[in-house]
Amino acid sequence: MNLSDSVTCLKGIGGKRKEILERMNIRTVRDLIYTFPRKYEDRRYVSTIMQAPFNEDVLLEVVVVNKRLQGSPYNKKAPLKVLVEDSTGNLELVFFNAKYLGGYFFPDQKLTLFGKITLNNGRRQMVHPEFHKTGDKDDLRGLFPVYRLTEGLSQGQMRTMELQAEPYHALITEWLPAEIVDDNNLCPPSYAVTNIHFPKEERRVLEGRYRLVFEELLILQTGLFYIKKGIKSGEKGVQLSAEQGVGEFLDHMSFELTSGQKRAFEEIERDLEDMRPMNRLVQGDVGSGKTAVAELAMYKTVKCGFQAVMMAPTELLAKQHIATLKKDFEPLGIRCELLSGNMKAKERRELLEDLKNGKIQILVGTHAIIQPDVEFNELGLVVTDEQHRFGVEQRNLLTGKGTNPNVLVMTATPIPRTLAVILFGDLDISIIDTLPAGRKPIRTFLRYDDSRAKIYDFVRDKVKAGSQAYVVAPLIEESDAIKVRSADEIHKELSERYPDLRVGLVHGAMKQSEKDEIMTSFKDGNIDILVSTVVIEVGIDVPNATVMVIENCERFGLAQLHQLRGRVGRGSEQSYCILISGSKGEIAEKRNEIMVSTTDGFVIAEEDLKLRGPGEIFGTRQHGIPELNIADLVKNADILSRVRGIAEDIIEKDPKLGEPENLELKERIKRMFGENITLQL
Repeated sequence: MNLSDSVTCLKGIGGKRKEILERMNIRTVRDLIYTFPRKYEDRRYVSTIMQAPFNEDVLLEVVVVNKRLQGSPYNKKAPLKVLVEDSTGNLELVFFNAKYLGGYFFPDQKLTLFGKITLNNGRRQMVHPEFHKTGDKDDLRGLFPVYRLTEGLSQGQMRTMELQAEPYHALITEWLPAEIVDDNNLCPPSYAVTNIHFPKEERRVLEGRYRLVFEELLILQTGLFYIKKGIKSGEKGVQLSAEQGVGEFLDHMSFELTSGQKRAFEEIERDLEDMRPMNRLVQGDVGSGKTAVAELAMYKTVKCGFQAVMMAPTELLAKQHIATLKKDFEPLGIRCELLSGNMKAKERRELLEDLKNGKIQILVGTHAIIQPDVEFNELGLVVTDEQHRFGVEQRNLLTGKGTNPNVLVMTATPIPRTLAVILFGDLDISIIDTLPAGRKPIRTFLRYDDSRAKIYDFVRDKVKAGSQAYVVAPLIEESDAIKVRSADEIHKELSERYPDLRVGLVHGAMKQSEKDEIMTSFKDGNIDILVSTVVIEVGIDVPNATVMVIENCERFGLAQLHQLRGRVGRGSEQSYCILISGSKGEIAEKRNEIMVSTTDGFVIAEEDLKLRGPGEIFGTRQHGIPELNIADLVKNADILSRVRGIAEDIIEKDPKLGEPENLELKERIKRMFGENITLQL
C-alpha cells in the first residue's frame, strides 16, 4: 500500500471511472485523499414541514400518504408526485422523468428527506429530494462533505471512493519539524484528513482544516521564497553604472514625474545598479504612468550599452508601445523596432540580423519574441506588460535570451498587497499610487433600464461636441439563457437611432487583424461610438474618448469594471462612466455602490476579493501559481501571514532545502509547483 498507488487499486474504480477522475486531476490515491470537500451539509437536526424555511436545505422525517403519476400512465416522462406528511402539515414530492420510482413509495412508509422546500401555487413542494427509508443503514443524518465534481460523478460516489481510500490515511505521517508543530498547535496530518472527509463533529473539522491550510500555505510560500532566493543568489546579473543618469531623457520629455513615479524609479534604479538581477513588479492604476517609468529603465539600460525588450499581450498593444517608444527615443538616437507575427520573411530576417548585431537597442513584440530564432547581442532588460496575461514559463523563455537580464513587470490590474506577494512571489513590488497632473477623476453614475434613452442622448451630445464614446456589453449576441443586452443588439439600435453618427462594433470572436483595424480606426477618430465586449479591457490609449457606458454592469466583476472605466479619462477633458444595471440584487447593488464611490483601483481590488475571492478574479494557473486544494488566500490571510515568517526563516537557514528536516518539504514543493519550479530543486 502506497499513497502513489493508482486510484484503480481501490474497489469500484475501473477504466471509465479512472477517466472521469483524470478530468479532476485525480490519478493516485494521494490525489484522491487531498481532494477536499468545498463545504458541508449539516443534516443532524430534523425540521418539521411547517416550520422549515423555504429555499434552504432541510432534513425531514415524514410518512407517505399517497402517490400519483401526472398525465398518461403510459408516458415514461410523466412526473411522479408523492404526498407526505408529518405532525405539522403535508408536502408534495415531485420527481420528473421518474416513473420507475413509482414502485418505491407506498402509504404509511416512513421516509427521511433532504432538500429544499419551495412554494408552488400555495402548496409546499420538494423537487427531487434525497430520500431513504427512516432507520436505513444509508440514512441521511450527519455532517455530509460536499465535493467539487465533474460530469459523470455524484456526491455519493465521491464519498464512497473517499471511504475506500481511508485505510491509506495511516500512511500520512508527521513531516513538519516538532518545533513548528508545537508552536502552531497543529494536529497530526492523518487526523486532519480523516476528519475533513469523515466529519463527526465541527471541532475536529476545524482542527483538521487549520492543519491542512497551514501546511498548504507553508509549501506554497516556501516554494515562492525558494524561487526568489535562487534568483537573488544566482549568478551575477546585468549591472548598470551608477554614473549613468536619466536627466537627458527627462529634459527631452519635458514633464514632471509624479511622487509615485519617482519612488518607483528610485527602487528600479537601485536594482539596476545592483550586481544581482532585478525582478520587480510595478503596479499602478490605468493612466498612472507605468510606461514612462519603464522608459526610464530602458533609457538607462541602453545608455549603459545593453539592449531592452518589451513583451505585450496583444499585437495592438505592442503597436501602441512601439509608436510611443519611437516618438520618445528615436530623437535621442535610440533605435526601436517592432517584431510582428505577420512580417514578411525578408523583413523579419533583416530585423533579426540587426537585433543580433546590436543595431536595434529596443525591441517590442508579442509572443513572437520568444521564438528560438530571436537572438540579442547583449540583452540587459526585459519588460513585460500586463504580466497576468503571461505564464511564468513565457517570462522565463524571454529572460533566457540574455545572461541574467534585469526583469521589470508592469500591471494595471490593481492587486491587494497581501495577494500580490503570492501571485508575484518571485518579484519585488513597487506601487505607483498617483496620477499625472492634469488628469481629472472620472465621474461615475449608476442608472437603470428606464434611463437608457437619456443616457444615449447624453452620449450623442458629447460626441457632437467632439468626444468619442465606448459602449460595453457582456455578450456578443442575444441569448435565450441570459437576459442581457448584446453588443450586436446595441450596435444595431444605436446605428438606427443616430444615423448621423459613426457606430463601430468589435468583439472577441473577430479575427485579430479585424479587431486591430477597428480599434485603430477608433483611435484615429473615424468611429464616434465603439460598441464592444470586454475585448477592450486591455486596449489602446484614446485620449479623445470621454464617455464609457457599461450595459448590464451586474455581469462584470469589480476589477473588470474598473479596468473598463480606465479606458476613458486619459486626456485633459472631464470623462464619464455610466453603469446601467439590470439587477437590484444585494451583491450587484454593493458592487455598484463601490464603483460610484471610489476610483482607487486598490480599494476596488480589496472589495472585489471580499466579494468574489481570488479564484474567480484571475485563474491562478496563468500566473504559474499552483491551484490550492483547501487554502483561501483571502479568508486565510491570518494563517498566510504567520506562515510567511516561518517560510522566510526556513529558506534563510537552508536556501537549498537540503537539511534532513526539510527534505519532505522539498518533495511537496516539487509536487505542488510541478513544471513551474524552474530552478533546480
